[in-house]
Amino acid sequence: MTSSGTNPGALPGSAAWELLLPAASAPARARGRFLQAALREAIRAGRLAPGTRLPSSRELAKDLGVSRGLVTEAYEQLTAEGYLRSGRGAGTWVGGAVRAATPRARDLAPGPHGVRVDFLPGSPDLSLFPRAAWAAAQREVLAELPHRDLGYPDPRGLPRLRSALAELLARRRGVVGDPERIVVVSGVAQAAALVGSVLHARGMREIGVEDPGSPQHDGLYAAAGLRTVPLPLDDEGLAPGPLHASGVRAAVTTPAHQYPTGIACSAGRRTRLLDWARSVDGLLLEDDYDGDFRYDRAPVGALQGLDPERVAYMGSVSKSLAPGLRLGWLLVPEFLADDVVDRKRTMDLGHPSVDQAVFARFLERGDYDRQLRRCQRAYRERRDVLVAALAEHFSHARVSGIAAGLHAIAELPGRYGPESRFVGRAAAAGVAVRPLSACTHARGDESAVRLVLGYAHLPAARIREGVRLMAAALDG
Repeated sequence: MTSSGTNPGALPGSAAWELLLPAASAPARARGRFLQAALREAIRAGRLAPGTRLPSSRELAKDLGVSRGLVTEAYEQLTAEGYLRSGRGAGTWVGGAVRAATPRARDLAPGPHGVRVDFLPGSPDLSLFPRAAWAAAQREVLAELPHRDLGYPDPRGLPRLRSALAELLARRRGVVGDPERIVVVSGVAQAAALVGSVLHARGMREIGVEDPGSPQHDGLYAAAGLRTVPLPLDDEGLAPGPLHASGVRAAVTTPAHQYPTGIACSAGRRTRLLDWARSVDGLLLEDDYDGDFRYDRAPVGALQGLDPERVAYMGSVSKSLAPGLRLGWLLVPEFLADDVVDRKRTMDLGHPSVDQAVFARFLERGDYDRQLRRCQRAYRERRDVLVAALAEHFSHARVSGIAAGLHAIAELPGRYGPESRFVGRAAAAGVAVRPLSACTHARGDESAVRLVLGYAHLPAARIREGVRLMAAALDG
């Protein structure tokens, strides 16, 4: 390519060939469009920096073997768009206001950064994800999946997966699993959003939530147009008196293993909750987030199995496989089914069909049952390690709630308080913990120290290290 002079900002010949040769070899009718696109992209990406002088139209046309008019038209078009600037007798330059490089994407995934031990609850051990079995299921599915299954799916989910889920949930959780009322969703959050938006469309404006409960509920249901009404607990679960007095006609509950207190809803309380739902023509939203993980006995069956017409049942693989899969399920009463399916269709036209087919194969082959057994053994051992480490380093510490799930409540004597001081010192020592007060609307006794400690994602050695670091920080 002809040199454009000795100006340090000029476009080097080799760079011009690399950037523009594809445009020169394009079909004749498309060369102008290709040349403009090549120059535009080079400027956007920063390969042509602001202030770079371009060859004259005559020189560039000669080197590329195209007409001068084609180059002139490209220069004029990009000048009009602001990518280039030119002056009479001064040549053509890359404009100075154009972004020099593509901005880097930020990672907004949740999680602490720069901590030595993370006890924040909610995550399974992602290293236990069964990569080999999942990859085998993917290969088999891609080899046999009918072409039609790559089209827009039934918004409820693939029939194959819904049938497999109905069998699994009936067998493991005692759910009345009619596959026609199962909706495959991207997790419990989407399941709750679907039901919440349908309830709002039917005139509901409030929904009861357990207090303490999940910190995400307020924002989640607010996005669906519902105001959350905090409802207190007692030793058996959601307290019926305040529930009746609240005036709500829908309430969210975690009866198998209450989040975060760890209470298992008693049989009598389950009956009273269903009686309430019938008396107000209402609905219970059952979040069975970790119902498969019970360590001292067989898991208690789901509330939905006692009255499928008064309970919307929600679950996912976020605690058993990985939250990044974004796979879950929603079983809805008949009176909500059509509206929920319509809303799901409007929201996203259905869950990705390949992911559904892979999960269906995973269920059918028994891989999911094997994964649950594997996780159960690991998480039970880690809970035992946590209880022992707390007893060793914090005298008179008490772990409350049933032996289940992926987190535990640790109650420490008042001398370790106040809670805010404890959390601050733990953070200074590089240990991330969540106080129980972060999960409640009501102000509690701030002198007490009650922590929601997630342990499932931590190996035994890291659990012991984290408890030791917290104790050392307080001693210091």
